[in-house]
Amino acid sequence: MITKFYEKCDENELLEAAQILKDGGLVAIPTETVYGLAANAYNGDAVTRVYEAKGRPTDNPMIVHISSIDEIHPLVTDFPESARALADAFWPGPLTMILPKSDLVPREVAPRLETVAVRMPSHPIARKIIELAGCPLAAPSANSSGSPSPTTAQHVLHDLDGKINAVVDGGECDVGIESTVITLATNPPRLLRPGGITVEQLEGVLGHVEVDPAVISELEDGVAPASPGMKYKHYSPKAQVYIVEGSLESFKFLVDSDMQQGDMALCFNGEEADLPIPSLPFGDESDPEAQAHLLFAQLRSFDEQGAKRVFVRAPSSEGVGLGVYNRLLRAAAFKILTPPVIYGLTGQTGAGKSTVAKELEKKGYLIVDGDVAAREVVEKGSPVLENLAKFFGSDILDENGELIRSALAKKAFANEENRQKLNAITHPAVTKWSIDFIKKNFADHKGAVIDAAAIFDSDIRRYCTKMIVVTAPEDIRLERILKRDGLTEDAAMLRIKAQKDEQYYKERADIIIRNYAPYTLADELNLL
Repeated sequence: MITKFYEKCDENELLEAAQILKDGGLVAIPTETVYGLAANAYNGDAVTRVYEAKGRPTDNPMIVHISSIDEIHPLVTDFPESARALADAFWPGPLTMILPKSDLVPREVAPRLETVAVRMPSHPIARKIIELAGCPLAAPSANSSGSPSPTTAQHVLHDLDGKINAVVDGGECDVGIESTVITLATNPPRLLRPGGITVEQLEGVLGHVEVDPAVISELEDGVAPASPGMKYKHYSPKAQVYIVEGSLESFKFLVDSDMQQGDMALCFNGEEADLPIPSLPFGDESDPEAQAHLLFAQLRSFDEQGAKRVFVRAPSSEGVGLGVYNRLLRAAAFKILTPPVIYGLTGQTGAGKSTVAKELEKKGYLIVDGDVAAREVVEKGSPVLENLAKFFGSDILDENGELIRSALAKKAFANEENRQKLNAITHPAVTKWSIDFIKKNFADHKGAVIDAAAIFDSDIRRYCTKMIVVTAPEDIRLERILKRDGLTEDAAMLRIKAQKDEQYYKERADIIIRNYAPYTLADELNLL
């Protein structure tokens, strides 16, 4: 079959497309949500060809599209006031209503159901074609079943060229995900598929609206889907998709933990450079409308780039974000990954972070000792030690080739340039050692804690979900240092004054632990 391509969308082309539909053919048409593969909704044989062209399961119902409110009446046995109120508020637009169907609706449109899904698209070309065809159109998304929905005519051709009669190019779709679906055949009304019209908008018209459990979970076995998008794996590229819950830092840790050839990420705008694998953005974290608009196009891009696994930053499930999250759940076949919680632990000398670390270890946290990491990476013969000797001189090594820490400290802290060079050489290695330690030892722990005095100056902080700062007044810290290290008071004060002040730490903290009376660690650690 040769698929005609209409790109001028003038009166003649639209008349041709409408005639194909009248004759029982299939035409992909633009809507404001995604491109739909349309057939005469009253022609059961034509509707069957839609299933065949898409490879769509025959128990997956379709949405019937109309161009004016009058066209709904032959399709349904009841058009209640609630439906009229929704139509007045949101039609034409990305809202589908499910109502009791009439006998005119073929069983192929709504298999095993006594209801029919109807919407009025806002795209002017879609409505014009429906009007010219003189019949409502059954139109699921115009893609191969299971793949990302098409938001351009080129996406349609990629999937269906040679399988359908025609494609009408009406430009890029505005919304980018399929319509919101609400059933009015239940009391109270129930949201079956989220989209561009939010739960809050629906409740503004109807009052309370239930959200079907299948919006964020798998449909139970044996239950017939009342709406498209409730059953089967949908919207997915060839790559395996994984949704990753949590912060950007925990996302980095997870993708860095098991990197494989062909791994890619779907992230929020501006995060691409921070990730260790090739990444595509799909909008700002706070902009679900942009995410919806870009989602399917980016999922298709992963196929073009040969991705094997795609890790996705989980969007918010609020507002339009619920629709984006719903599509990703189906694209991932509900594969959701939750990275381990990693806390950074720091504080001024004498504040008692080692005491806090011991208490957290008792609570089931894996402790990563930054001092141990720093010693391990400068062992005799290590690349880090070789680089230190090249920059600071071989006299930082003893006759056995081992580090003389006092000699390194004297040179490294002589000026700011040397200190920064020390950090540039050691910090990446300390970070790698710490992350590798977590990977190897995390099993059976509730989280990990990286105990490091200079964590705010290290790139290891980018892996931390939250930062814990331990504080104590200066006189208490001085007393602890004197008792712990056997220093003179002058030497202890020099050590205290060499560090940044308490405000510096507090400003960078997510959690502050007050390790002094009248506060108790038991109470303070309840924050975790």
